Amino acid sequence: MIAGLVQILFFQGLGELASKFLLPSLPGPVIGLMLLLGWLLIGRRPVNAALALVADSFARYLGVLFVPAAVGVVLFLPQLRTHAVALACALVASVILTIGCSALVLKVMTRDDGDE
Repeated sequence: MIAGLVQILFFQGLGELASKFLLPSLPGPVIGLMLLLGWLLIGRRPVNAALALVADSFARYLGVLFVPAAVGVVLFLPQLRTHAVALACALVASVILTIGCSALVLKVMTRDDGDE
């Protein structure tokens, strides 16, 4: 388990360094996750048991990470009520844009070029 945790923290550290010096607009953990994913894809080998154990443990308790967000929503409830119409419009627009972009990506990815 320690070896898997070290691997995850190593890539998060690399992501933090990349965020600090190369891509300050992206969070370090996101860059680290992309680096870990790239490493796993380039390696073309099965994920080792230690990394899989840590990932499964994190996934089991993923719901706990939503507690701070829920507390934040309750904390800012008066401001959310004040701007409810703007928030609803932004949510609806983002859902529509997401569905449209997903449809375009699917169309491009499944395009048949006729090279058969």
